[in-house]
Amino acid sequence: MKIVVAGGDGFCGWPTALHLSARGHQVTIVDNLVRREIDVELGSNSMTPILSLTERVAAWKEVSGHDIDVRIASLTDYEAISGIIAEIQPEALVHFAEHRSAPYSMIDREHAIENHRNNVEGTLNVLWAIKDHAPDCHLVKLGTMGEYGQPNIDIEEGWIEIEHKGRKDRLPFPKAPGSFYHLTKVHDSDNIMFACRIWGIRATDLNQGVVYGLETTETRLDRRLVNRFDYDAVFGTALNRFLIQAAIGHDLTVYGNGTQTRGYLDIQDTVRCIEIACENPADRGEFRVYNQFTEQFSVNELAAKVQAAGRAMGLDVQIAETENPRVEKYDHYYNAVHTRLLDLGLQPHLLTQEHLAEILKIAMENTERVRRELVLPTVTWK
Repeated sequence: MKIVVAGGDGFCGWPTALHLSARGHQVTIVDNLVRREIDVELGSNSMTPILSLTERVAAWKEVSGHDIDVRIASLTDYEAISGIIAEIQPEALVHFAEHRSAPYSMIDREHAIENHRNNVEGTLNVLWAIKDHAPDCHLVKLGTMGEYGQPNIDIEEGWIEIEHKGRKDRLPFPKAPGSFYHLTKVHDSDNIMFACRIWGIRATDLNQGVVYGLETTETRLDRRLVNRFDYDAVFGTALNRFLIQAAIGHDLTVYGNGTQTRGYLDIQDTVRCIEIACENPADRGEFRVYNQFTEQFSVNELAAKVQAAGRAMGLDVQIAETENPRVEKYDHYYNAVHTRLLDLGLQPHLLTQEHLAEILKIAMENTERVRRELVLPTVTWK
């Protein structure tokens, strides 16, 4: 297949582009490199030293024999993205090209507006470009489990059967996003669903849980292919922060009482889920939603796992509660359905102590790159 991976220089996009290329697909990365610019803005960096996109792709071609086309462009530039889609005529477009950080969207008014402009406008441009130039192209869009919030009922895969005043209907599952970033994902879902209904676009919305891990089969082939690893309090997930904190001898800082629960999955499963979605496309006019995660944990459970992995490696790992910069529920019900990708063949990699030890070892080898002032939160929701 001809597949465009928008955001192919990022944490999810890079290993996905390699995974699809390794399986013989013709991959084109479209990226404006803004994630690297945000590192400069925040004074942050990847824990792992990553090469430029040009160097990464050259290394992949050398190692694998497969080439990846690269286009430096922003999805907010309609002429650029429409021209790329018109030229390539992709069978699938994988859309990772969004600012993905909840804290980043909450820094101030300007960042909230930029987050909406980049994410919502970019997705609208993709929809129009597919409609105008490649109407059979299957849009595989990375959503988020954060769209749902923490309702006191089971979370279904995108849709729910409702009975109200004696009548029934199948409706989109109610949304309760927890940040301006998560709100952009809700807007995306609504816009994609609308485009499917009126233009006959085919789309799969992958509501992904929190991704952990570092390496995939492809990135392990050569050190030059290593994925980025965010550890700071703006872009780093709780698990990433805990692993870095353990490596540098810092307490594992649990936000609030630590009972917040979310869905999680390994980066190796992320790339496989994208492959499954691309190779099993939606029908024309169909808007599919898959909940893309494999396990669920509370923050306390993650901290305990990292503490155990660290202590097994001789580290004195302590857990400490800190004030929560976010506004979120504690001790909440959380049970989300996630069967459709499993039904299509996903075989999950579950979170093990061995996996945590692998990442922790790499973190310990790169502690000189860690900027310690970045591991504690500076952005608040209030």
